[in-house]
Amino acid sequence: MTSNEWVASKIKALCQDNNISINKLALSACITQSTLNSIVQGESKNPKISTLAKIANVFGLTLSQFLEGIERESDILG
Repeated sequence: MTSNEWVASKIKALCQDNNISINKLALSACITQSTLNSIVQGESKNPKISTLAKIANVFGLTLSQFLEGIERESDILG
């Protein structure tokens, strides 16, 4: 699993766990729907840190908390 696949999976899981749609997440994070769709669909290879921080904030997480485990999971699954 690549890091961008991991991020997409993490966002989808958080949305499911918190019963929030991708559209609602985009609105709440003040990012465009197309940007979020690109990240979630794995098309965005290098999402901006500021964008990921906005997404994390919607779920009450710091960027560090949001990204926790990314290296381990990417190494194990990749």
